[in-house]
Amino acid sequence: MRKLLTEIFSEQPDFEIRTARDGLEALAMLGDYMPDVITLDVHMPRMDGLSCLDRIMIEHPCPVVMVSSLTAEAADATLEALHLGAVDFIAKPGGPISMQIHEIAPLLVEKTRAAASARPRASLRLAERVRHRVGAAVPRPRRRAAAPEPFVAPDRATDVMTGDGLVLIGVSTGGPPALEVVLAGLPASCPWPILIAQHMPASFTGPLAKRLDGLCALSVQEVSQSTPLQPGFAYIGRGDTDIIVTRRARGLVTLAAPPIESYPWHPSADRLVRTAMANVPASQLIGILLTGMGSDGAAAMAEMHERGGKTIAEAKETAVVWGMPGELAALKRADWIVPLPAIADCLQRLLP
Repeated sequence: MRKLLTEIFSEQPDFEIRTARDGLEALAMLGDYMPDVITLDVHMPRMDGLSCLDRIMIEHPCPVVMVSSLTAEAADATLEALHLGAVDFIAKPGGPISMQIHEIAPLLVEKTRAAASARPRASLRLAERVRHRVGAAVPRPRRRAAAPEPFVAPDRATDVMTGDGLVLIGVSTGGPPALEVVLAGLPASCPWPILIAQHMPASFTGPLAKRLDGLCALSVQEVSQSTPLQPGFAYIGRGDTDIIVTRRARGLVTLAAPPIESYPWHPSADRLVRTAMANVPASQLIGILLTGMGSDGAAAMAEMHERGGKTIAEAKETAVVWGMPGELAALKRADWIVPLPAIADCLQRLLP
């Protein structure tokens, strides 16, 4: 695997690569060499990927991309890695890896590039990092944190929505920890159903929904079949499909639809928003774009904004990658640009 990854990265003219055989060797190298980004396998001899990541985040904070297999066990470990501070992950193919690894090479390079310029949360495990650094003779160089941009919260007197509606969330790179923050800040009595398009493979979205369900007052479930929409629930689209909204005799339902070529990312935030607008007035929709690479969701939410919907973009200073929310902000169609810790409160100010 090290040889194959080195071959892939060596084809890029601006990459400088060093390799380590396991977690212990990687940590020893970080004493003298601080990379822009680390790729880290979950399974390694002597020190596994989670233990190594834990030490990296405390001793040498650095953007990390996990390399994980497509199994339920690996999915749980990868979600824990994202919770510990990894920026993103890439799912390595099963079977003869040497024959299939080049199929994911473009995505691997794209995610690694994005991670190299990502903004890991400054508050992540801050107390542990401070304790570790106390007494250090020479502090390690750190990136300057972005100054927070002021924002105006919604006004309950003028901005509150009425009646029944839907909350639509699009998220990608850095998404699971961001979803933890937003969903954990909402009560079980949340009056509108929440639908989430999180870019992930199918073997990861079920464990993600289970993890979030255990952390939140809301009921969180993966959408794998036609499911009636209910208040107090958050629905996560099954990976490698698209989560869509449609109307049946019994009311609004969500389901997992096969992906289509016109939407390059899956589950697609753009497709989620457009199917919602086809069945619910845009004025009864709230769209939220969280951290993520690319532009998925920005065009559809801009259209929703034009038709009377409300939109929230995560602020640059808290987004791991300010791609998706940044695109909505660039289109000047974000009603509020909000730091991650304040998004749940912002949303509750809008809900009836």
